Amino acid sequence: MKTLAAFALLLPFTAFASEDIADQYPQSELYSKPVEVIPNVFSAIGATAPPTYENAGHNNNLSFVVTSEGVVVVNSGASDALAKALHEEIKQVTDQPVVLVINENGQGHAMLGNGYWRDQGVDVLAHAEAIAETQENSDMILQRMRGYNKDRAGETRVEHANMSFDDRYDLTLGGVEMQVLHLGPAHDPGDIQVWIPAWDLLIAGDIAFHERMLPVFPHTCTKCWIETWQEKLEPLAPAYVIPGHGHPTNLPQVRRYTLDYLTDLRGKVGAHIEAGGDLASAYYVDQERWKNLDTFEELATKNAGRVFEEMEWE
Repeated sequence: MKTLAAFALLLPFTAFASEDIADQYPQSELYSKPVEVIPNVFSAIGATAPPTYENAGHNNNLSFVVTSEGVVVVNSGASDALAKALHEEIKQVTDQPVVLVINENGQGHAMLGNGYWRDQGVDVLAHAEAIAETQENSDMILQRMRGYNKDRAGETRVEHANMSFDDRYDLTLGGVEMQVLHLGPAHDPGDIQVWIPAWDLLIAGDIAFHERMLPVFPHTCTKCWIETWQEKLEPLAPAYVIPGHGHPTNLPQVRRYTLDYLTDLRGKVGAHIEAGGDLASAYYVDQERWKNLDTFEELATKNAGRVFEEMEWE
């Protein structure tokens, strides 16, 4: 019954996701106005397209949890302007101050708004590996954002999180227990998840995808991602999932388009390797099953090539 209820609650969100819509909330820097996913948990759903000037780099989910003792924000956004726009939306919902910002990883759209929040006196928390990534690649992260965002980049700067953790960070705010977890290797170094057990809600970050195709990076370990999912994420059994990209949904949906996709792609590439296939032809293993996903054209062949390079050494 819990799963059915969750599906019924989240179903209205799924109709509006499209990488073809440039901006759903033109009066704001945000791509879309925050929606209340469950009571006291809101998310501004980003575009499922790559970051562009039109979507201001808001192509991930910027979420926040409201309690009687303050607000926790998940992801600071791809610029100061996005962080400020999200803050203005929070002020329309509650008079409670923002007391903590959490970066779900070290990518630009998770942390380039940190400077705005630090200027407001708000602490920023990230996994130690995510901070190391931003320290190593800070110039590239900032220049890439300036490249597509042009004048919308404003005075955005790289500001690293001032708080870090390795495995788990627990906090209780207004009687709400939140567990900030690093479940294990998955999509990106330092990926984290925010688990609110009393509400059966997982703000999953980039371990979970469903409306757009997940990207496999050169540093991604897809075998590790599958193991982390099966051994650590599945036992949580959340009723509600806010993924890193795409609308709020449920566990079966993200399982289908994340775990099942990774398993299918590794199976196809593994068979290709067993048959003596090379990298050049590995790009074209059959992925037709997944062609309905946004960013399929941009990512499918790249993913296959990177999985080939990973698996040939396993």
